[in-house]
Amino acid sequence: MNIIDARGMSCPQPVLMTKNALKKSPDIVQILVDNETAKGNIERYLSHEGFLVEFQNQDDDILIMGRK
Repeated sequence: MNIIDARGMSCPQPVLMTKNALKKSPDIVQILVDNETAKGNIERYLSHEGFLVEFQNQDDDILIMGRK
């Protein structure tokens, strides 16, 4: 599984990248973001799609992990 690098991107791009990644791997996804807006939007999207969502801070970035 690859980590989607959505750092430096503004919404809705990180959510769209997440949605596309779920087409390839529908049960697990990891997204790296660098702002709270993207974090919140991806969290809402994944939760709405039935994923458990966890976060891990990595210096100034946030790794979002979603799994069914």
